[in-house]
Amino acid sequence: MSQQKGHRNRAGLHNEESNPMITSYQFMNAWVAAHIKSERGASLVEYALLVALIAVVCIAAVTTLGKSASTKFSTVGASISAAG
Repeated sequence: MSQQKGHRNRAGLHNEESNPMITSYQFMNAWVAAHIKSERGASLVEYALLVALIAVVCIAAVTTLGKSASTKFSTVGASISAAG
């Protein structure tokens, strides 16, 4: 049984020739399903968490060492002023 362009098939749906959106929908459905199953996004989240953790550690280290360095510079500056 041949289908004419624009007619419905037995399931009541338009055939692909008359409605290109069906194929576009099927393509988008397959593309989304493939990307949801992909682990690439999970790896990206893991890398983002690692970068955030490294940033927190660096900020904590700079804050701690910064206070210590400031104290040392103040001591050195005071002794240079007293000697001069």
